[in-house]
Amino acid sequence: MSWFTATATWPFWVALLLILGIALLEGIGLLLAVSPGNVVDAWLPDFDDAEWLGRLLGWLHLGRLPSLILLLLFLTGFALFGFALQHLLLALTGQALPAALASVLAIPAGMATTRSLGGMLARILPKDESSAVSDHSFVGRSAIISAGHARRGLAAQARVKDQHGRTHFLMVEPDLEDEVLDEGSEVLLVSKPDSFYRAIHHPHPNQPSDTTQH
Repeated sequence: MSWFTATATWPFWVALLLILGIALLEGIGLLLAVSPGNVVDAWLPDFDDAEWLGRLLGWLHLGRLPSLILLLLFLTGFALFGFALQHLLLALTGQALPAALASVLAIPAGMATTRSLGGMLARILPKDESSAVSDHSFVGRSAIISAGHARRGLAAQARVKDQHGRTHFLMVEPDLEDEVLDEGSEVLLVSKPDSFYRAIHHPHPNQPSDTTQH
């Protein structure tokens, strides 16, 4: 069908290519023991729930699911609705909508897909994989380096529990310039000067990882 290659459907082809690209990136991350999704979540700023953007992102389950999963859901709904819309109009009228207009109409479909399927996934996925929170409440808590070896300028993934017992995945790097935090080691989160947390070797290892140090 020629409409698949028409200029009216190019935004939806781009969405499909992004889906494939993200899936490939996650696959490479699994081989390297680094999660691109967790890196993205660590870079995301904290959004104020009192503002409209924070409320919108909360409605889309940001914080309950990794951001890349939410992006994949949005792109899937966006692309499927866009292709279906253009195909239907082409069959009924012989003419598709301009790509820009079709893209605008497909955005609510992508958001609806993210909202509905995201809610289902948030209930199905284990809690330690479905929460990605980045804030200063974790400073002072112990964590375990779960993937990679952290060096200054090369962050590694660590898992930490909050006060409710939920597991979160954060990106950390050593607080000391020449220190290396090996995979599996217990560390103490001491600060968050930028997108990554700073950590030191835990002075009292083998403590529960959700214990707050004072």
